[in-house]
Amino acid sequence: MKLHITFLLLFGLVLSTLAQDRKLSADTSVVTTNEVTVKGKRFPYTATTGMQPVWDKDGKVIASLYYTYYERSDIKDRASRPLMISFNGGPGSSSAWMHLGYTGPRVLLIDPEGYPVQPYGFKENPNTVLDVADIVYVNPVNVGYSRILDEKTPRETFFGVNADIKYLAGWISTFVTRKGRWQSPKYLIGESYGTTRVSGLALELQDQQWLYLNGVILVSPTGLGIDRSGPVDAANRLPYFAAAAWYHKVLPADLQKKDLTEVLAEVEPYTTNELLPVIAMGGFADPQKKKEAAAKMARYSGLSETFILQNNLNVSTQAFWKELLRDKGFIIGRLDSRYLGIDRMDAGEFPDYNPESSSWSHAFAPAINYYIREQLKFKTDVKYNVYGPVSPWDRSNDHSGENLRQAMAQNPYLKVMIQSGYFDGATTYFNAKYSMWNLDPSGKMKDRLSWKGYRSGHMMYLRAEDSITANDDVRDFINNSLSKGKPAKY
Repeated sequence: MKLHITFLLLFGLVLSTLAQDRKLSADTSVVTTNEVTVKGKRFPYTATTGMQPVWDKDGKVIASLYYTYYERSDIKDRASRPLMISFNGGPGSSSAWMHLGYTGPRVLLIDPEGYPVQPYGFKENPNTVLDVADIVYVNPVNVGYSRILDEKTPRETFFGVNADIKYLAGWISTFVTRKGRWQSPKYLIGESYGTTRVSGLALELQDQQWLYLNGVILVSPTGLGIDRSGPVDAANRLPYFAAAAWYHKVLPADLQKKDLTEVLAEVEPYTTNELLPVIAMGGFADPQKKKEAAAKMARYSGLSETFILQNNLNVSTQAFWKELLRDKGFIIGRLDSRYLGIDRMDAGEFPDYNPESSSWSHAFAPAINYYIREQLKFKTDVKYNVYGPVSPWDRSNDHSGENLRQAMAQNPYLKVMIQSGYFDGATTYFNAKYSMWNLDPSGKMKDRLSWKGYRSGHMMYLRAEDSITANDDVRDFINNSLSKGKPAKY
C-alpha cells in the first residue's frame, strides 16, 4: 500500500511538472543569427523570438504576446533604419502567413502557384524586405503562443475591434522602447482583419502613445468601417466576378482573348456608372434596363442571365463560388478563386468548404512549427495556434478607416498603400479601391494613397511571380515615404 501511495505521489508530481512545462514565461526570448541574399547582396541578421508581457493599468501582467523580430545586423545607423510591424488577421489568425509566406527572411516551400509540397519546410526568401527594414511579427492574444495569463481578466479586454487596438498600441510602445527604436521611421503592415487593426492603431499610437508613423500597408483590406451596404455592396462584386470568370476561361471569346486588366478596365466603369443606378432602383427599375443589366452582368461574370435575374441582380459571392463551375463539377475558392474544390453534391446554394484555406493550412502548419523549433530554437510544448479562440469578437464601433484618415490628416508624413489580389473573393480588389476612394472624402490626401493589384488571391504573395512584385512594391513604398530631411508640414 505504501509503495502504491508513493507511486501515485511521484506520478502526480510528474504530471504537475509536465503541466508547468506547457506554460510559457511572460517575458523571455531566444536570439539566433543567420544570413540571407537579397538583390544579389548577402547580409547578416539576428532573429529574436519570444514573449513580451501585456500589463493592465495597475502594472499587473495579464497576458503575454509571442513575437519574432528580425534585425539586419550590419547596419550602423539604426536611427534612420525603418522598422516594420506586421500583423495578420482573422481575427484569431497567427503571424505565420506573412512571416513565412511574404516579407520574412525565410519562406515556405510551396509550388510556384502556392500549392503545398512535401517534405514541408522553408528556404531563403530572396524577396524579403529585410534589406530595407527591420521587421517584427506580432501574435495577438490566443494566437501563435500568445496567451491570457490572468484568467480573471475579462475576455472583452482583448477580443474586440477597439479593445484589440488599445492593448496592442501599448505593447508596440513597450517593444519600441525596449529595442531602442524611437528614432526609426515606423511602418505598420496588416493583412485582412489585420488591416482593420493597423488602421485603428495608426491613430491610437499617435494619440495615446505619441508614436508617429511614416506608412501603413493594407494587404487585402477589410471594409474598414466604411459604409457600402445595399446597392453598392451588390454592384461592387461584379469586377471580382469578371476576374475569376476570366481566370477560369468562361467569359465570351472576345473578352477571353483580352488581358485581365483590359477586361477589368471595361467592367469597372460599367459597374459604377450603369449597374449601380439600376440596382439602386430595386423593384422599380425599368424592366428593359433591368434585362439589359442582367445580360451585361452575364457577359462579364460567366453566369447565366436567368440565374442573375433569379437573384434580382444581387448575386452573393457564396452563390458565385458554387455556380460558376457547377456544370463542370467544381466549386471555386473564397480567398483565392483560382483554387478548385469538390462538394458532396453539385446542387446547393453555397460551397461545403473553402478549398484554398485547406490548402494553405496544409502547407503552413507543419512548416511554421518546424521553423520556430529548428531554426529559431524556441522550444516549448505549448501548442502554436495557427488559428486561435477569440470568439466572441466585438465588431461594434468600427471606425478604423476614419481613424486612419484622421491619423493621416494629423501627420503629413503618413502614407498608405493598399495591396489586393484580383481573384480574392472575400476582400475583393474593387472593394479595396472603393475604400481608398472613400477613405478621404475631401480628396486632399489622395496623393498619399496608392493601390496595387496582383494576379492571385487574398495571399497574393504565395504566387511566386507576385511575391517578387509585391515585396518590391513594399520596398518602394518604404523608400518613397522616408522623410529625407523634409519637415512634417503642409
